[in-house]
Amino acid sequence: MKKHWKTYAFWILLSEAVGGLSAFLTREGMQIYSESVVQPVFAPPDWLFPVVWTILYALMGIGATRIALSEHSAERAFALHLFCSQLAVNFFWSIIFFNLRNFSLALFWLLLLIGLVVWMIAAFRKVDRPAAWLQIPYLLWLIFAALLNAAVWMLNP
Repeated sequence: MKKHWKTYAFWILLSEAVGGLSAFLTREGMQIYSESVVQPVFAPPDWLFPVVWTILYALMGIGATRIALSEHSAERAFALHLFCSQLAVNFFWSIIFFNLRNFSLALFWLLLLIGLVVWMIAAFRKVDRPAAWLQIPYLLWLIFAALLNAAVWMLNP
């Protein structure tokens, strides 16, 4: 790892930066959401979200690094393309959900993201199995987020 620290730094910082920029752009929307939207009983406390997302973005970045450091191949290139695609879709979910408060579109956007992440995990698995396993907590959190999104949509028609 010592030899590849710049590659790790790049992919982890890229992932964290996407999450950080999304959070920054939706900070007012998140505040309004917390104050005015009816949330389901199973909604976690607000402080938990940045903690979980920071960890998940780091795991995403570590996985992407493992793929980037693998032998050059079409599978490697495709896996990194899927990683960047899902990261872009991830970025826009917060804007749709918090700023636009379009909970129905956000749910469908989240289902698209889940599909991309499943596809990405399968692509990662062909290149580097540990990189694929590092994405499982992200997928599980997205599934939980979809349930939470659906409940918010039902409670706030």
